[in-house]
Amino acid sequence: MTPRDVGLPEDGQRRVPGLRREEVALLARISVDYYLRLEQGRERRPSPQVLEALSDALLLDDDGRLHLYRVAGMTPLPRRESRVERADPQLLSLAELWDRTPALILGRAYDVLAANTLGRAVFGHLQPGTNLLLAMFLDPSVRSFYGDWATAAANVVAGFHFLEGARPHDPRIQEVLRTAAKESREFADLWRRRDARGKSAAAKLLLHPDVGELTLRMQTFDVRSAPGQQLIVYHAQEGTRTADALRLLGSLAATRPDHENDPHGR
Repeated sequence: MTPRDVGLPEDGQRRVPGLRREEVALLARISVDYYLRLEQGRERRPSPQVLEALSDALLLDDDGRLHLYRVAGMTPLPRRESRVERADPQLLSLAELWDRTPALILGRAYDVLAANTLGRAVFGHLQPGTNLLLAMFLDPSVRSFYGDWATAAANVVAGFHFLEGARPHDPRIQEVLRTAAKESREFADLWRRRDARGKSAAAKLLLHPDVGELTLRMQTFDVRSAPGQQLIVYHAQEGTRTADALRLLGSLAATRPDHENDPHGR
């Protein structure tokens, strides 16, 4: 890093292009003597607050911050999450290339952030802006969409328990949890079971209003550029009726007006 990277003046001759010890200490709001002891290994137990200050001073990304904590033998503090989440435009552009593969991007509280064209055609009830957990229990049309609603609902609740355990103080997760517990007795009963598991590869039977039964395999991927977000990808075995139905849905979606195919549902 150079002084210019952090807004410091590049005054005079410098023996090294990077930051001086005094500059790092200034940016981290710690004493030069304490920083020197850290650098020389004479101070081996920095507090989480010091590690956070150094992470910010050195403009570390999530991987760099995690590595710093590991070097110090500590677990990272949970970071405050922004209430507004957005899907990575590059990830969504990639998903739009999959004309035979429905895909959804979920936020850290199961908010549907975006979907590719085929994803919106298949999951009409999960348009961007919808919350998956709340829709599962509060949208009557969802019950008739899933061939086995009870199993799907139990899996969603177990997945949400898993999310809540990783981010127990996240305001959006707590907001969704309060709404679901207040509005749905079925959700409350499932929540008390305390099942917790992440989404994994699985087969789902969907009853689509336009093309009938769809048997889809599901794969889930963590979005590294946005911790907590998930990319959910569905696919059908080639040569099956479901694969033919996906092609038909893709053709129908391609003929719709552009505003109906907006990946963000605008």
